[in-house]
Amino acid sequence: MRAIVIHSAKDLRVEEAEAREPQEGEVLVRIVTGGICGSDLHYYNHGGFGSIRLKQPMILGHEVSGRIEAIGENVEGLAQGDLVAVSPSRPCNQCQYCHKGQQNHCENMKFYGSAMPYPHIQGAFRELIVVKASQCIDARGLTSGEAAMAEPLSVCLHATRRAGEMLGKRVLITGSGPIGTLSVLAARAAGAAEIVITDLTDSALEFADKVGANKTINTATDPNGLETYQAGKGYFDVLLECSGAAPALAAGIASMRPKGVVMQLGLGGDMSVPMQALTAKELDLRGSFRFHEEFAMAVQLMQNGIINTKPLISHTVKLDDAVAGFELAGDRSQAMKTQISFV
Repeated sequence: MRAIVIHSAKDLRVEEAEAREPQEGEVLVRIVTGGICGSDLHYYNHGGFGSIRLKQPMILGHEVSGRIEAIGENVEGLAQGDLVAVSPSRPCNQCQYCHKGQQNHCENMKFYGSAMPYPHIQGAFRELIVVKASQCIDARGLTSGEAAMAEPLSVCLHATRRAGEMLGKRVLITGSGPIGTLSVLAARAAGAAEIVITDLTDSALEFADKVGANKTINTATDPNGLETYQAGKGYFDVLLECSGAAPALAAGIASMRPKGVVMQLGLGGDMSVPMQALTAKELDLRGSFRFHEEFAMAVQLMQNGIINTKPLISHTVKLDDAVAGFELAGDRSQAMKTQISFV
């Protein structure tokens, strides 16, 4: 079988890799669609991010869906040919955090396509992959592209839950990449009354407009676009900071009303925080990292028609064109979510 392997920055190859048979409690999945994530792009463009660097060739990818090819012993509820969304989250279920129900903080997490540990955790961008049956969520009624959107949507659902009560709230989202735009959908589904989103490119904001943002602001062409919201003691109840950029965080905090909630989703490295404003407004600063049980919720919300991710799938390329797909995914003037077809 073939897999998409990163060797170093800008050295991405489609190579042959080994596949194995499923054992007890496992299934063999033939991958149909994989979405290119921001972390995949970091490995492709820079060979890593922050202190995390590639030390060996690694299969990329963690946003995938596929069809059951073979089933191991003692697996129930799945049948050959079923379309499933595959969760990349594989907690140990043995450590203290797993026992507390905080599997996203598992001390021995094996998250697909991660260079954090060494040896690296190989990813899911491969034609065939053996996974635990518990990782598979029945995606009937969805396209393979929608099913592959379950992972990034889960990130946004987790952050929305961390933010607390959203019903009737005014929400500011900074950064209109895939996570920021999916956060529009998550916040709206949770009952947000008003959603304003900012970015530096009109093309990205057009996607946010498509999925229901009340207002979009290009802070590159309109650097004072948030001024009206910063008057007095601010306007917004919740900030979902999805850019990972310190200027966006600062502008967002300036727009917050007292006792609001600042949710940091964007991972851009260490950032400076306007601590005085945070303190004076009595704002809650909260982090959000990955997800766990939200993965099944993401699939169900799409199946029930509550959240529609189709408008965000901007491009699909073939496996043989993986390099071109990564280049396209990194071009924010064109792409929102670029996916790879493995069939």
